[in-house]
Amino acid sequence: MQPRHHTALSWPILGMDFVISRDLDKAMSSPLRIGIMGFGHIGRHLYRLALEGGDIEVVAISDIAEPVILHYLLTHDRHNRTQVALEGNYLVNEKCRSRVLRGSEPESVPWDVFGVDFVVDCTGRLNRREVMQRHISSGARRVLISMLPQDEIDRVILPGINDDQASPGDSLISAGSSTTNALAILLKILDEKLGVAHANMVTLHAYTSDQSLQDSAGKDFRRSRSPAENIIPNSNASADCVADVLPQFKGKLCGSALNVPVQKGSLLDLNLVMKDAACQVEAVNQAMRDGAEEYPSLLGIAEDPIVSSDIIGKRYSALCDVGASIKAGDRMIKTLSWYDNGLSQACRMVDVLKLYKGLTPGGAA
Repeated sequence: MQPRHHTALSWPILGMDFVISRDLDKAMSSPLRIGIMGFGHIGRHLYRLALEGGDIEVVAISDIAEPVILHYLLTHDRHNRTQVALEGNYLVNEKCRSRVLRGSEPESVPWDVFGVDFVVDCTGRLNRREVMQRHISSGARRVLISMLPQDEIDRVILPGINDDQASPGDSLISAGSSTTNALAILLKILDEKLGVAHANMVTLHAYTSDQSLQDSAGKDFRRSRSPAENIIPNSNASADCVADVLPQFKGKLCGSALNVPVQKGSLLDLNLVMKDAACQVEAVNQAMRDGAEEYPSLLGIAEDPIVSSDIIGKRYSALCDVGASIKAGDRMIKTLSWYDNGLSQACRMVDVLKLYKGLTPGGAA
């Protein structure tokens, strides 16, 4: 959806000019003020991305850690060292001055005091509608979560897939997940260009911060085991979400996950049953190359034989490993695509923030 810009008009009235307000244009030119709750790896990626341009300003950060520790993590990441000063309870750089607060629940932060347009919840756990609504009650205008929701919210936006469905009335929003975005863009392109009858995905996913590095009693048996020592089978909701957004795949798509002993870098193993039995590997690879030209910020192509560490720092939703595509049987083709799960998801969240920047809550675009 493209926001409509209202042109300022003036008429001479009794020697004075009467000027029509350009509130929307002002809103588009002013930075979007965001607050971040949860300053883990996605929250820190989001902070760094906000520093690159002038359209997003981080005004507040809420986390359970001390500000000095959060500052330390920003400035000592070996892949993303960030030049930022700590002045009392503020992270300060040339682009913004961000107040650091202690809090882990929505009601613990008075977002309206900071003039927050969007709260971006990166805790990875506050993904229910009732909990997200508490951010609104604390003064936020909108809430964006870094993962899939547990129940129905206003909108799940997957960049490149259903951007046109964003509405000014949306206040509780998700940008999906890194796996969901990778799966969605690949399926959309391959189905449009070649026709996909059925698909199965397995994500070989880097372990996450909610997993204990030692065996420790957790919420289920397998997730109680150390991800640094084991390949851990896990469930994954990405297939269900993609089938909601791409309804032609209802009942034709399933998925699962394996958490593997890798700190960063994930791999999407996508098995496709093509509608046309004559479809060959090169046609699939060419469709992915064409898709990368159509969606250059979302899809990339790796012609070299890369491994998981090579994806670190890449911003694509998916980087297609065309040398790994193989055909099995009459209609099945396997593809492999890499993604930096933390950074790629932060990039898609920035895409969603910018999309809603021009949509006034409760008003017209």
